[in-house]
Amino acid sequence: MSDSKKILIVDDEADITKWLTLLFEENGYQAISAADGADGFDKAEKELPNLIVLDISMPVESGVKMYRKLKESDKTSEIPVIMLTGVTPEFENFISSRSQVRAPEAYFEKPVDKEALLEKAKELVG
Repeated sequence: MSDSKKILIVDDEADITKWLTLLFEENGYQAISAADGADGFDKAEKELPNLIVLDISMPVESGVKMYRKLKESDKTSEIPVIMLTGVTPEFENFISSRSQVRAPEAYFEKPVDKEALLEKAKELVG
């Protein structure tokens, strides 16, 4: 299983983290997780995953702040990111309009359509 692509899941909701971990592992990916943006960023730099699935609203450090740090770091700036949100589509417009960093590769609203999420993961990392 060392050839499997590694996906970092960053979400403060344990149920969602468990669900996403099972979903990705059942489809041949290696899943690692973090409960907030600070821990997520540390794991991203240490593990260098092939893909990051990132919740927007979290305590300690938000997904938006983590995303900005990821894109500013030489080690992690090229890792594709899928953002998960319970926030409205207006948020997508807001973050996409930020000129400091490029927009994430995809957005999915919670509850997440698992087939669409898997399809996007496959498209981004194989």
